[in-house]
Parts: sequence; structure tokens; C-alpha cells
Amino acid sequence: MLPDKLRLDVVTPERHLVAESVDEVVLPGSQGSFGVLPGHAPLLTDLDIGPLVYRRGQERRALAVAGGFVEVLPDRVTVLAEVAEAAEDIDLARAEKAKERAEQRLKSGEVETDFERAQKAMRKALLREEIARTPHRREGP
Repeated sequence: MLPDKLRLDVVTPERHLVAESVDEVVLPGSQGSFGVLPGHAPLLTDLDIGPLVYRRGQERRALAVAGGFVEVLPDRVTVLAEVAEAAEDIDLARAEKAKERAEQRLKSGEVETDFERAQKAMRKALLREEIARTPHRREGP
């Protein structure tokens, strides 16, 4: 019999951010975004920079995640993220300043600029802004 819920655990080196029973999880995998429902086939993959969205009933919540690994089993999803932040933990002003710094590095054209690193910093800053501005929502009426 297939499970009707997933146990979601999101852990960073600093803390255990999420430990909940959920209905659905959407993750930013290294090969693209993918969804997980109860009964999903086992999977182990890298995480990219992007939103991790999970649903419990009609409520959706999102986290900003960057790097790490995810293990999917039929009844659980375990995320070991290098960075993961909930909307309420994101300092929007700080994220905006990080975006400005990344933009300056990308526009500088200086030979010593590490463009790959600057691009990653830009992606993280944009993601943090997006998550901070849309913390969670309920679906339906």
C-alpha cells in the first residue's frame, strides 16, 4: 500500500529547518526541478539553487535552497542543503544589497572577476528576494 503522506526533513549544517508531514514537495535538482508525491521511486540527487516548495493540505510554503543533496524514498524526502532559508528568516534588505554587489561584479568586466561565482551569487540573491516576497499561500477559496 502506498503512503498517503511524505515525511520532509530539511537540514543545513546550522540547523534542522523543516520536520513535517507533507503532501507534495518540489525541489530544484541539478538536472532541473522535480516533484515528489507519496510513493515516489527512490532517488538520490544533487540540489541546485532554487525554491523548495512543499504543500500540506491547501497551504504551500517555500524555502530558498542552494547546494546539497536530496534523498527521496516512497515515504520521505530528506534534504541536506548547504544553504536553506525560510521566507521569514530572509533579510530582504541584505538580499537586495547582495544582488547589487553581484550585478557590479558581473558588469565590471575586470579580468580577475570570477564570473561563475558572481552568477551563482546573483542567482542566490534573486532567489532570496523571491522567497522573501512570497512567504506562503493558501490555495482555493
